[in-house]
This record gives sequence, structure tokens and C-alpha cells, in this order.
Amino acid sequence: DQNRRDRGRNQSEIHQSSPTIRPGPTAVKAAGRTTAEKKELMGDLLKNIQSPADLKNLSEGQLAQLAEEIRQRIIEVVRRRGGHLASNLGVAELTVAMHYVFDFPTDRLLWDVGHQCYPHKLLTGRNHRFETLRQSGGMSGFPDPGESEYDLFKVGHAGTAISTAVGMALGDQALGQKRKV
Repeated sequence: DQNRRDRGRNQSEIHQSSPTIRPGPTAVKAAGRTTAEKKELMGDLLKNIQSPADLKNLSEGQLAQLAEEIRQRIIEVVRRRGGHLASNLGVAELTVAMHYVFDFPTDRLLWDVGHQCYPHKLLTGRNHRFETLRQSGGMSGFPDPGESEYDLFKVGHAGTAISTAVGMALGDQALGQKRKV
């Protein structure tokens, strides 16, 4: 039927015009290797991040490498422990950029979708505990003020950030504090 052929042609045209997304150099080198071999390929940037202040000394290239190391770490732990994978892989660069530009915890970082916070946890001194993710007595899969001063409140899936941000901004304004929310 003509409609079926046209739909197939349109899908083919769309596929041909889509941008190609290529993995970073570490991901290409790591493909098909064992976990131990992949760890050897990873740099030491993430291992040396104890707080967001450590990002201020990194070059743009190192920031990109750090985002790649964050993704690799998340894949490694979530594969064994479970958790939210895609949502965290998708915000690695965004989280690195926010922590590089803003001054947290002075400024306020709110997660409307709490299951996107794994990169944030790795950049705020919790990499050493990341193996305990979602385990009894371990690290939460969501922001948790009991874990870090960088987590402002507990949040689950969605719908709380706008009202919370407005409340925090009005509270800061009433107290005469200059913070970014």
C-alpha cells in the first residue's frame, strides 16, 4: 500500500538526517573490556573530587572527562546494586556544569526529579559511599539532608521543586540573603 511505503521512506529519511552521537574516547576504549580493565582506563579525576570546590581547578577538557568518569561509575554501581540509570547518565554534564558555576551550598540546588541526583552525590563527597547505594544502611537513591549539607530536602520523583524554590527565594529575600535558587 502507498501509505506504508511513504511511512517507511519518511522514517528512513528521518534516520539519515539524525545527528550521530558518538561515545567519548574512554567509552570507546572500554568497550568489550572487563570491569577491572575499564577501571584502569578511567582517570583519577572523580577519585580526587571531595567537594564541588575541587571542580574550580579543572580545565574544560577535564570537566568533560569528569562527566565521563561519573557516567562510568554510575553504570558500574547501578549494574550491581540497582537504581536509576538513564536519568542519571543524562544529567552528568549538566550536574558538573552547575557545580562548576554555582557556589553550593550557599546557592540552592533543588532536584525536581530526585532520581537524577547520583552525579550530584558523586561530586559532593559521597563517591566513597556510592557502593552502598540503595542498600540497607547505605546511601539513598534520592537527595537526603541526612547524608550531606548539599541536599536541601528529601525528594522523590517529581513536582516539588518550583513551589520549594519559590518558598526558599521568598525566605531568603525576607532574611536579606543574596542566594541563587
